[in-house]
Amino acid sequence: MPTVVISDIHANAAALRAVLADIAARGLTRIVCLGDTVGYGPDPLECVDLVMEKTAWCLMGNHDYGVLYEPTNFNAGAESSAFWTREQFDREPDERKRAVRYEFLNRLKVRVQERIGADGPEPILKADGTPSPETGPTLPLLAVHGSPRKPINEYIFPDDVVNATDKLESVFDKISRVCVVGHTHVPGVFTDEPDFYPPTELSNGKFVFQTGEKLVINVGSVGQPRDLDNRASYVILHGTYVEFVRVAYNIDETAKKIRQVPQLADYLSERLYKGQ
Repeated sequence: MPTVVISDIHANAAALRAVLADIAARGLTRIVCLGDTVGYGPDPLECVDLVMEKTAWCLMGNHDYGVLYEPTNFNAGAESSAFWTREQFDREPDERKRAVRYEFLNRLKVRVQERIGADGPEPILKADGTPSPETGPTLPLLAVHGSPRKPINEYIFPDDVVNATDKLESVFDKISRVCVVGHTHVPGVFTDEPDFYPPTELSNGKFVFQTGEKLVINVGSVGQPRDLDNRASYVILHGTYVEFVRVAYNIDETAKKIRQVPQLADYLSERLYKGQ
């Protein structure tokens, strides 16, 4: 079964519900999340509950970290959003639900290593901690929120292939074969040439794995795309290729909720329409 990879939901429940419906319609059941379930958006509790229910595992993003600990190096809008999000956790009247949600944040992973088999990614270890047998040739897979060098908060930008080649060389030194990331909200595939391929330059939105080639795959953002396409973004990892998917959702629903919360800056609603 292929694995769905989502990231950067940013408390946008309308976008997340649309993506989950699209995934279900495709008959896919294994979903993993690269972090930033919360931050910026108006629906942190609903999004956390859905991610806990629907995903095999989830990573810690910088906004998840900011809510659980402190929002360091955030701009004013992101910082205000982090503090407001924490208030929503604390105001939950059900003590059990409040504890479960905080425990979710507390147990978020920083990185996960799996392998890509014939049918897609698969855990290296079984549930009991013993090695999972390989059924054939596999590719090493690393999952982080930001980058292999700094998993929570380093950005890998498309223009790094021109302006920061030393940085990308160091990034690729940290991976064996394939790495999936989020964080920038800009989907596409980095190769170790180096080069960057946005989904619009790929045939049918698919990138086929080549022998010996190292890849960093940015899955884009469910809840706050920034590639000038306002549709939610996610990817499907198959055994030999990655497939980029876009899903339209009710932006008005989320934008209206943001504008009703004084602690959430108005530009957070406006950017949703522009995909930036």
